[in-house]
Amino acid sequence: MDSSNRESRRRAVHLLWTGGWDSTFRLLQLLLEHRVPVVPYYLEDPTRPSTAIELQTMARIGNHLRAAYPHVRELLHPIRVASVRDVMVDEEIAAALREIRQRVFIGSQYAWLPSFCKHNAIDQIELGVHVDDKVQALVRPYALEFDHPDGYRSVRVDPRHADTPEFRLFRYFGFPLFHIDKVGIDRRAGADGWSAVMDMTWFCHTPLRGRPCGICAPCIYTIEEGLARRVPMSRRVVSYFYRRFALPLKSPLRRLRGALRESRAGRPRAPGVGRP
Repeated sequence: MDSSNRESRRRAVHLLWTGGWDSTFRLLQLLLEHRVPVVPYYLEDPTRPSTAIELQTMARIGNHLRAAYPHVRELLHPIRVASVRDVMVDEEIAAALREIRQRVFIGSQYAWLPSFCKHNAIDQIELGVHVDDKVQALVRPYALEFDHPDGYRSVRVDPRHADTPEFRLFRYFGFPLFHIDKVGIDRRAGADGWSAVMDMTWFCHTPLRGRPCGICAPCIYTIEEGLARRVPMSRRVVSYFYRRFALPLKSPLRRLRGALRESRAGRPRAPGVGRP
């Protein structure tokens, strides 16, 4: 059996891929460094203005990799796209997210993403959680490093913490980028000759005329985590004033809206959780 056939018979790694910086870097590691089959998943949110751009970005990157690295044709499976609207949020997962949100706010994707995994019997999907990510800080006290069967090290939530909301929420995920930040990814990608592919990635949720807006959460993270060059200068200026004057007001307003909703409903519920 030749090497390409051996590679294609290895167990595929499930990867949440958005066409963004972190998940694309992980895709490159799996395909070009570890040479393992990859099944990419994309959960489509039809309410997000960037959805079409993200799908186009992934198609463009996939086509480029298949042309530049012929072995990728055997390893990169078609993207499995599912709609967020079709995901029924599991109540145990929703309750875990509500409990965590009493301490720190994380997005509602952490209700439907683990619910999707649970309902589809996906027991390990890789996420691009990295240093400076809120989820990295949440998981860190419960993290367990392990050797993946395909020959690399990764991180997951230790089953010894099964009684915690962190385990109930993040038990379905592997975190292979747990010990690296965005700038470190930039350096590693440059050293491996992947910079051109990384420059093809997309991150903004609310693009303006096809360019990053500078004020959505991914744009802010991109700027604050050392990759401001990826946001146009004019939008960086807007972002500066937004982060300095408008953003500090958002958390108090979010807490106030949550309290009002809870008082009307008569019971606590995190925004966006418990609904498909």
